[in-house]
Amino acid sequence: MPQTNLSLYNNAPFHPGGGAFKRLLWFYVNAIFLKSSLLPSSGFRIFWLRLFGAKIGKGVTIKPGANVKYPWHLSIGDHTWIGENAWIDCLVPVKIGSNVCISQGAVLLTGSHDYKKSTFDLITAGFVLEDGVWIGACAIVNLGITAASHAVLTGGSVATKNLEAYAVYQGNPAVKVRDRVIA
Repeated sequence: MPQTNLSLYNNAPFHPGGGAFKRLLWFYVNAIFLKSSLLPSSGFRIFWLRLFGAKIGKGVTIKPGANVKYPWHLSIGDHTWIGENAWIDCLVPVKIGSNVCISQGAVLLTGSHDYKKSTFDLITAGFVLEDGVWIGACAIVNLGITAASHAVLTGGSVATKNLEAYAVYQGNPAVKVRDRVIA
């Protein structure tokens, strides 16, 4: 993980942005309009995300059950698809490009803890999914990761290092298994 992308919050309080009331309000809006499957339309989810500060392009689909931590840190390009029960942990700014597919149950992380310290300090770093990336079902993208253009992380795999452009990664930890050839 490149140290240039890592923001350490050791011995300093974490500030997620938004005031306490905004975070509380988002907690309920997220539970009712994003995580719920009662509203089948992406339009409602996109409306609420934008209202809370997310930057979302055109033609984006967000399926029921998606979970977004702090939308004011979220940026999504055009024609991106976010599957059921995907978890986007936006403790810090994250960027999801255009024509990206985040499959069902995928987990995109921006936070962890320093297990080497007795204080278990919070560690945060954003992630970047460049245009054309596909994150498979139940895959995990760890904090600080960049998935370069058109990279694929197969279902159930765990990205612990950056993913090269036009490459397919598989396993835990994910390793490159082949080049991605698009016809």
